[in-house]
Amino acid sequence: MTSPTPARAPLRAYAVWLTALAAYVVAVFHRASLGVAGVEAQERFSAGASAVSLFLVLQLAVYAGLQVPVGVALDRFGSRRLIVAGGATMAVGQLVLALAGDVPTAVAARVLVGAGDAMTFISVLRVVGFWFPGPTVPLVTQLTGILGQVGQIAAAYPLVALLHAAGWRSTFLGAAAVGVLVVVLVLTALRDAPPGTAARVPAGLADVRRGLTLTWREPGTRIGLYTHLVTQFSGTVFALLWGFPFLVVGQGLSPATAAGLLSLLVVVGMGVGPLLGRLCGRWPLRRSVLVLSILGLTAVTWTVVLLWPGRAPLWLLVVLVVVLGTNGPGSMIGFDFARTWNPAERQGSASGVVNVGGFVASLLTILAIGAVLDALTPGGSTAYDLDAFRAAFAVQYVFWAVGLVGLLRHRRVLRARLARDGVVLAPLHVAVSARLRGGSAYR
Repeated sequence: MTSPTPARAPLRAYAVWLTALAAYVVAVFHRASLGVAGVEAQERFSAGASAVSLFLVLQLAVYAGLQVPVGVALDRFGSRRLIVAGGATMAVGQLVLALAGDVPTAVAARVLVGAGDAMTFISVLRVVGFWFPGPTVPLVTQLTGILGQVGQIAAAYPLVALLHAAGWRSTFLGAAAVGVLVVVLVLTALRDAPPGTAARVPAGLADVRRGLTLTWREPGTRIGLYTHLVTQFSGTVFALLWGFPFLVVGQGLSPATAAGLLSLLVVVGMGVGPLLGRLCGRWPLRRSVLVLSILGLTAVTWTVVLLWPGRAPLWLLVVLVVVLGTNGPGSMIGFDFARTWNPAERQGSASGVVNVGGFVASLLTILAIGAVLDALTPGGSTAYDLDAFRAAFAVQYVFWAVGLVGLLRHRRVLRARLARDGVVLAPLHVAVSARLRGGSAYR
């Protein structure tokens, strides 16, 4: 388990967290900056839509591929150094993008952004785990994920306005400058842990390998990975790439209505996150129930939409978007599993392993949906019909099945471990009734 923390977080903990949060907001801003400039990117680099989409795929691949190495480095060097390194790498990436005049250079720039982005989020989570008491960590973690989306808003509005007013080079030079400013802020105000906190640092390569092996063998890490996988990918794929064409081309909605639904997805996530954080803090041994509920709602709602005869009515699409809005907050529960089942010196590598799940599933789903759409649409046309979208989105069931099997398997292992320690979980309705009466929620 993590090092003991006071019952209430000190005021300095919030100052440190806000500093780390600012770094994460800027990372999300960098991550989303090219997506909102897609049309301008095609014009600047004389590239087609497929080439621009390659930027996104490579960025996601780099992000996911670096999670475990970054987690190991995080345990070795601490959050402050990793956030600084990530911020500097993203700033360099934006600088290169500002000056780029061809596709290969632009791709290299986005690879740098993806690499720096990979260093940021799990480093911020480690800060939260060290500075806040255990029952508060799930809520602060959810707030971190929610408030980080301010960066996406900044990319969608101020950056786009600046792009139209000042042009490509000035806009991305400005983005690089913002990255430098947040690096200076982190160097000045961020500290890895409260004074007096001791965490064993891996001494050498053999120690690192042993720690990573123990992290992977821990069922609490694996249930975190499968939680992140099974809850995150559907909402991410919908919001990041395929939701808009599904709503406009497949379901016949206007672009304005589709954009409104995607905005609703973000708003729902912002509302659901704190609720899930509170529930995880109050019911730490029932977190898998929340995960299974989110999975069930998501799969059932998608099934109804995909089987609906003809185009789905607007109210059903609203329900789908509301359900998908729970996916992001649900995936954050995976990090809470990893935190509570791993010691302090393995928090970074455990979070890195967890973060791989959802992003690998998202990347593979993005590619699979595109492949199915192309296979079912003759002549390389982008005028996909509704049946093609139905078949394409059906690939999600493969990943839900994989995640569900992994989740149930490792939940069974963890509950057996708890039983050996004398903690026997009563049926859920019995536990809820006992909790309401002020008794034990566990036995």
